[in-house]
Amino acid sequence: MGVTGCGKSAVGTALAEALDVRYVEGDKLHPPENVARMARGEPLTDGLRKGWLQAVGERIHASVENGEGVVAACSALKRIYRDQLRASEPGIAFIHLDISPKTARRRVANRRGHFMPASLVDSQFEALEPPGADENALSISAETPIAEIVAAARAFLASRQSQAAQ
Repeated sequence: MGVTGCGKSAVGTALAEALDVRYVEGDKLHPPENVARMARGEPLTDGLRKGWLQAVGERIHASVENGEGVVAACSALKRIYRDQLRASEPGIAFIHLDISPKTARRRVANRRGHFMPASLVDSQFEALEPPGADENALSISAETPIAEIVAAARAFLASRQSQAAQ
């Protein structure tokens, strides 16, 4: 989870591969209206995100129900968004990729073929509520090499599984 440009897709793909689990790309679940709105440089409202978050949560829950592990890339910027995902799958854990606005702007400006323009980076930071200590989340710098983020995420998830088993 995190703002646009933090590396959710790259880290999510690498983590899913390392864990040998299903990967869900949250951006692909946005309805066309949301994609068009963002492409025009208009930030999404809480109401516009609700159906999208429901779709992400349903994909996560379906995988868990089928006995499959799953990693999903989803901004989940606000606690209420994470609460909605937790309502779909209570055991969910979050890996928050923390990044500076300057680095996010640079990454998004250099990205090709994505609907999210650099002009929306600031609105993402305005909406961002980093996860609290009670949210089953690991925060890590998005500037850390992907392999190190994946290793830290795996260790975090393993520790959570150990605690749940006790």
